[in-house]
Amino acid sequence: MLCGLVLSGPAHSSGLEYDFLAAKEAYAAGDASSLEAHSASILNSPLAPYAEFWQTALTLSGDDPQPVEDFLKKYKGTLLAERMRNAWLKHLAKKGQWQLFLDQYPKLESSDPGLFCSSLEARNALGDKKAYGEAKPMWMSATPLPQSCQPIFDSLLASGEISTDAVRKRLRLILESGNLTLATEVNDDLPANERLSAKLLRSAYSNPYHYLKNPRLSTRSEREVALFAVLRIAREDPAQAKAYWSDISSKYGAADRSYLLARIAFRAALNHMPEALSWFDEAGGPQTPEESQWAIREALRLKDWNRVLEGIDSLPPQVQSDEAWQYWKARALEHKGRNSEANALFAALSHQRDFYGQLALEEMGTVITVPENAYRPSRKEIEAVRNLPGIQRSLLLYSMGLRYFATREWIWAVRNFDDHELISAAELAKSEGLYDRAINTAEKAKTIEDFDLRFLAPYRSIMHEQTKLLDLDEAWVYGLIRQESRFVTAAKSGVGASGLMQLMPATASWVARKMGLRNYRNSIVSELETNISLGTYYLKHVLGELGNQPVLASAAYNAGPSRARKWLDQEPMEGAIYIESIPFGETRDYVKKVMSNTEYYAISFGQESRTLKQRLGMLKRSDAGQIEGP
Repeated sequence: MLCGLVLSGPAHSSGLEYDFLAAKEAYAAGDASSLEAHSASILNSPLAPYAEFWQTALTLSGDDPQPVEDFLKKYKGTLLAERMRNAWLKHLAKKGQWQLFLDQYPKLESSDPGLFCSSLEARNALGDKKAYGEAKPMWMSATPLPQSCQPIFDSLLASGEISTDAVRKRLRLILESGNLTLATEVNDDLPANERLSAKLLRSAYSNPYHYLKNPRLSTRSEREVALFAVLRIAREDPAQAKAYWSDISSKYGAADRSYLLARIAFRAALNHMPEALSWFDEAGGPQTPEESQWAIREALRLKDWNRVLEGIDSLPPQVQSDEAWQYWKARALEHKGRNSEANALFAALSHQRDFYGQLALEEMGTVITVPENAYRPSRKEIEAVRNLPGIQRSLLLYSMGLRYFATREWIWAVRNFDDHELISAAELAKSEGLYDRAINTAEKAKTIEDFDLRFLAPYRSIMHEQTKLLDLDEAWVYGLIRQESRFVTAAKSGVGASGLMQLMPATASWVARKMGLRNYRNSIVSELETNISLGTYYLKHVLGELGNQPVLASAAYNAGPSRARKWLDQEPMEGAIYIESIPFGETRDYVKKVMSNTEYYAISFGQESRTLKQRLGMLKRSDAGQIEGP
């Protein structure tokens, strides 16, 4: 659940924090006098670049570049210089000052798709007529594109460099994603006589079942709308979609039939339907790498090792090289008796410290270990990091509770550190109680593996007592929290989950009632002991509901208990296969990391030795009754 976390600070501001927030609001409102009034204390602190940034940014609307150039020179290499250059480039693009834009654009460190398009616009304006062509790979996307790219795409469409067939292909991608607004815009890129009817599209979108009772199929555009309706149904009921498709497929050409059948098979594979592989065969095979990977996952669930191997070998090289497919290729080779080839792949993977690296190591008969720390930074090295201006700004912002600004400063400050500096910075973060920064910074080191920093275990006395009380595996709980919040007590997700264990308000309230807590209110959910108490109780509850199987409970904690159970088969399933075939990419990655984390924490805590494969186990379907919970 780390993706999308917002790290909140205290509700009340005072002193420097008050002036900082007030100055920021004044800048946003374009109020130069209020900004100046609140900048005095900021200018006398390590946060001075912020006040100067806001003051300088207000001058961008003018024609004098000197204030901006002075700021960039004074704060060269800082996060705020990067942000200033970004803002200035957008201003220059808006003004059409293309030569100055091209002088500054190469100095921007971070990528920005909108500014990339502006750079192509600049090159075209200054005579490079091939520049627009570099935008073509961006265009084939199911998501909205930056507004600054639109003139380029309009030009490519008008010149025929983006073909009508390509427009149809993109329109299909967008329609299947369900973005009817964007689809309507892209539909306008088709020739007028080939556009899909907006009325029919809305009808197929809102009620595809009703639409397909009497679909229009006379023209290509009408057939495309009906195809869209089938895809809408396939998202929730692939078998029903297949039935509807059987009724109308004769009206379509071979390419469309293969495309639609493969998409239905893909949806069937996501739903773990046994028909998925035969439907892929009926389509002539998967049509995209995404479909191919889901055909492989379904073959794994069926233990069809020949098909697993054939599927992996057919993937594009860059996809086939993914650790997951290298591991499962080795397993498939092993099942076919090609042990030397399998062992070579396991050996190559075993150097990785992640989920599949651990499993590969075990397949070679080697026990997972934690490397000894060969390097400990000196106090002098740690203080050298502390005294860097960017780190000073970050620590001050953290102390003020302004975690969003603080974290951005920290990430920028350490971006080019060597491994010794990274470990020094991680030690500093640990000493300041910034556990998320300590873990993430230590993980960036490539040659120094400090597992004490990568797998911090704060709040141990509280956690040990609580897990012992509930008979929970302490290593597993730590592995889960590390993935949920990186031990940030104030963590709050974009969907409202709070605290160390990222509890949703409804879940926290339900658990509080189950525990008999009187006077509970959601305003205290982020408090350390409250969050741990509620979170571990809920985790224990979910674990029990799912047959005391930690892999299932981990999946349930992220995606919900009903889904975790639904993804099982009737027959026992190897834990690693279950994890690899979780339909949600976020949950699949989450469970891999939780279980990998758990193994390292178990070693750190001196627990009884178990392999990761044993820890994953063979998963069995438990009582099929309704799972109690929010």
